[in-house]
Amino acid sequence: MNTPHSPPVSHLLITGAQRLEASGIAPDEARVEARILLSLALGASHEALRLRPERPLTDDEAARFDALIARRARREPLAYITGERAFYGLRLVVSPAVLIPRAETEFVVEATLGHLAGCAAPRVADVGTGSGCIAVAVAVNAPNARVWASDVSPDALAVARTNVKQNGVEGQVTLAHGDLLGPLALFAPFEVIVSNPPYIAAGEVDTLEPEVRDWEPRVALGTHPDGLHFYRRLAGEAPPLLAPGGLLVVEVGHQQAEAVAALWRKAGLRNVAVTNDYAGVARVVSGRHP
Repeated sequence: MNTPHSPPVSHLLITGAQRLEASGIAPDEARVEARILLSLALGASHEALRLRPERPLTDDEAARFDALIARRARREPLAYITGERAFYGLRLVVSPAVLIPRAETEFVVEATLGHLAGCAAPRVADVGTGSGCIAVAVAVNAPNARVWASDVSPDALAVARTNVKQNGVEGQVTLAHGDLLGPLALFAPFEVIVSNPPYIAAGEVDTLEPEVRDWEPRVALGTHPDGLHFYRRLAGEAPPLLAPGGLLVVEVGHQQAEAVAALWRKAGLRNVAVTNDYAGVARVVSGRHP
């Protein structure tokens, strides 16, 4: 019989957070995530939980919450459990087929939009689009832009396609299956070529947090011995596809900015610039086609 007799909301929030802490999640994060997961299990808002802390759960509700806490305690990323992630003011669908969008990547979007501000009908290439976070954010915030986005993973493109549709930019964003700029060259020249490529050296992946190391797609993290592999390729392939004055802008890993900037200069790009993220880490490298 499915009657309310389980411990109340307030008790389960405490015990759920304790289970997450025991798995290695920081206490502050554990408390927030326990509340998110209880809201998901109950189909209730955070406000509803706050207003009724003594509400008991049914057996089914308690079982759903227990299963969600167990998943997070195995260090499955919260975004994969909830199926969504906030990015640049948007709600995006995510799955284990794609990297989870990070706040740092918003700086790449900012650089792209800044360059497009003076363009009447700009064309943008998003290389290795994954969830489509960059392509969708650019299209939503630059309604006059057309964006072509590529990825080698059909499963990633399926996620991107959902995000394109849910954010109402189907008329602006074209998705293409293929490696780097290969499927996009036909649509050149571009005012901006933007990318957040795999930049982690294969040997470093095992040193990452469990949420990244064990759950996010390895191909999107990095499978090459050298974390600069894709930047070298972009330095060779992207400049010929840029319009005069066009921008090549990328996200880079920790301590990679100067090496990537040197590649941009060697490729003949001008006004090469490095931008720091919220933590003061050099995160974005850009350069203009002559």
